[in-house]
Amino acid sequence: MMHADLIDQEDFRERLVALGLSIPPGVSAEQACEQAVSGLSPERAVALRRLVEELLGGSATLLPNVREAISRTLLPALVPR
Repeated sequence: MMHADLIDQEDFRERLVALGLSIPPGVSAEQACEQAVSGLSPERAVALRRLVEELLGGSATLLPNVREAISRTLLPALVPR
């Protein structure tokens, strides 16, 4: 039997918390992204870019709501200006 690594909104929230972000339990992936980019410092932006690269480039499967939240909220906020 194969087991796939799945990233749901709680796994995603835990990864953001591991970066030192204060994301309360029970929030949606979209809300977690919005809070993550709130007051985005250069250091936080680098850490978030690395996380996004890891999630999008890794072998784990992102659930659709997590992938959509990253695409809609995190990616635009992390584009260098």
